[in-house]
Amino acid sequence: MKRLLLAGAALIATPSLAQEAQDPHAGHDMSQMQGMDHSGHDMGAMNDQPADGAAMQGMDHSMHQQTAPDAPQAGTPMDHSAHMGHTMPTVSDSEVGNAPPPPVPTDHPADAFWDKQRMAQARADLSKEGRFFGNALILDRFEYRPRNGTDGYAWQAMGWIGGDIDRLAVETEGEGGFGEPLETGEVRAAWRHALDPWWNFELGVRQDFGAGPDRTYGVVGFEGLAPYWFEVGAHAFVSNKGDVHFRLEAEHDMRLTQRLILQPSIEIDASAQDVPELGIGAGIEKIELGTRLRYEFAREFAPYVGVHWERKLGETARLARLEGESPSQVSAVVGVRMWF
Repeated sequence: MKRLLLAGAALIATPSLAQEAQDPHAGHDMSQMQGMDHSGHDMGAMNDQPADGAAMQGMDHSMHQQTAPDAPQAGTPMDHSAHMGHTMPTVSDSEVGNAPPPPVPTDHPADAFWDKQRMAQARADLSKEGRFFGNALILDRFEYRPRNGTDGYAWQAMGWIGGDIDRLAVETEGEGGFGEPLETGEVRAAWRHALDPWWNFELGVRQDFGAGPDRTYGVVGFEGLAPYWFEVGAHAFVSNKGDVHFRLEAEHDMRLTQRLILQPSIEIDASAQDVPELGIGAGIEKIELGTRLRYEFAREFAPYVGVHWERKLGETARLARLEGESPSQVSAVVGVRMWF
């Protein structure tokens, strides 16, 4: 009978002991905790969960666990499957070939729809008419120079004919006094070849006439448009007598209005040796400076007024004095600029 009573007591006590072991809040007075009110919590639901000491250290963060990818190990090939579809350029070790280019095709797409002979004639006409070919005549200066004593005159003109790459250019310039023999004059004819959109190479001949013995020169030089719209020319001349001369010219159009233009200019002449029969000494022969203000009634017609100054230097100035001439001259100018 005692054994039956002891067994019954043990069965009654076992659930109570198990409940105390499973309840983590057993013995806690929840009403005494500051700042936390668990009155609305069903504590009985917590009693139904197993107590796992390894997984519950105050909170269960099992839902926040993130799996980090394994770091690649050295020597292990990497998986590039995520980059499928990316074309990676490859560098070829083969040398660049030197095979000739393929032949120019002789067939024309238009021949499949229209008569071949008519299309051939159309291409020939396009090649002929599509090339630029023109001409111009420019009278850059035609002016009167009032001076003390004998009034003078001067001219400078240029004409050309050809295309946009190669042209034949003819230039002339000179000056003199009214009632006197021509002082100086020259004509130049040159082949002008475009080096780029701004500069031309020139090769030709020059013939002098006027006072003194005539000379024929070979001409080589450049002319073109420098930065800031300066028109520049630089030439070397070798005469049939062997003397060598140089000339540098520059001018610039300063547009004051759409029609009123101020044009300063400079010319420097030099010689490699003395040429007494021409009144020229070695070194810088002379410097010419001018300023002309023109008004363009039309682009093709523009009268102007200005001033011109000329100064001979060095041995050339000494030879001029021996001839009874002044090495320096200044004069007003009145003239017209035209082109056709």
